[in-house]
Amino acid sequence: MKFAHIADCHVGGWREPKLRQVNYDSFSKAIDEIIEEKVDFLLVAGDLFNTSFPAIDALKLVVQKFKKLEHVGIPVYFIAGSHDFSPSGKTMLDVIEEADLAKDVFRGGVVDEKLQLKFTVDEKTNAKITGIIGKRGMLDKKYYEELSRDNLENENGFKIFMFHTTIDELKPKELEKMEGSPVSFLPKNFDYYAGGHVHIVRNENIDGYKNVVYPGPIFPNNFSELEELGGGSYYIYEDGNLTLKKVIVKKHIGVKVDCKNSSPEKINDLILEEIGEDVKDSIITIRLKGKLDGRVSEINFKEIFDSLYGKGAYFIMKNTSAIKIEEFEEIKVSTDSVENIEDEIISENIGQSKLMESDKEKQMIKQLLSVLDAEKDEGEKVSDYEKRVKDDMDKLLELL
Repeated sequence: MKFAHIADCHVGGWREPKLRQVNYDSFSKAIDEIIEEKVDFLLVAGDLFNTSFPAIDALKLVVQKFKKLEHVGIPVYFIAGSHDFSPSGKTMLDVIEEADLAKDVFRGGVVDEKLQLKFTVDEKTNAKITGIIGKRGMLDKKYYEELSRDNLENENGFKIFMFHTTIDELKPKELEKMEGSPVSFLPKNFDYYAGGHVHIVRNENIDGYKNVVYPGPIFPNNFSELEELGGGSYYIYEDGNLTLKKVIVKKHIGVKVDCKNSSPEKINDLILEEIGEDVKDSIITIRLKGKLDGRVSEINFKEIFDSLYGKGAYFIMKNTSAIKIEEFEEIKVSTDSVENIEDEIISENIGQSKLMESDKEKQMIKQLLSVLDAEKDEGEKVSDYEKRVKDDMDKLLELL
């Protein structure tokens, strides 16, 4: 028996056109490779799309690829994920299933106040497949709590359980605060547990549960994932053996620079030095941290980006959220009155910006807070309210 397991494709998920295209290309490449592997079937463990009603181009791509799978006799079995699930119960996944391009394995009903799942049997291999959909906010937890397990656990044959939720035992350290469930929530005695939702690559045997697998996303879905994963991935299962397949459409170059009280000019040089010359057709992520001797705005990112794009870089992203500068050092206050807290914060921070005299700066800040605190008058249009606040702000700034 040979099958492929993908999850968290989020087709159409990136807003940035260039990265959305890489997302599309990664999904396309993965399906083409799966066809070349001549698998018996494909599992999609949730979040095929990034929304229950995806854009036409995202839907068109998935349909094209699933038709290609159908043409070579590879059936697709799926569950909805937290992104492509809809509370109304109506999603584009239903359209795909209605067209016989894929089959939803979350099937069954409530019997004696218990969720009784039914198996979907793959015709070629006789593999028995079932699973539970994912919902936002761990709302799918109720399904596991009300699940009738005896019929699932006592069924004979090769069994696959698909899930789209967080398993506590497999959470990495950076996701330790994410709400999850213990592996014991899953029914026992299955041969393979096809997971999704958590964008990590894990394959573990835990407390009697064998082959509990997260394949990672088909393409990273945010800045941090690009840094961590570099590209997409999926698993191929063949006669008890698992092989991780990487999906790399564009090379990723990630640099993390510690500012170490360096000047913005030095940081410019450090970034370009760390990235190097070989950037052609690459996605580049730049993360800065530490204390900067100057302002973030003084780092000439335009010059850096122009230089890298000039060398053929495909797309560049930066993150400066971990930079610390003197103007914004942490301020601790002990009072509990809103007015007093504001006054104490202003007083403790006065003079750090060195833009004006302390007394004038304090007065200006209080006036700004007063303008921004203005409430919308009864019957006042939103547009008029916004114009009034803007005009008051303009008048105040003209006095500086």
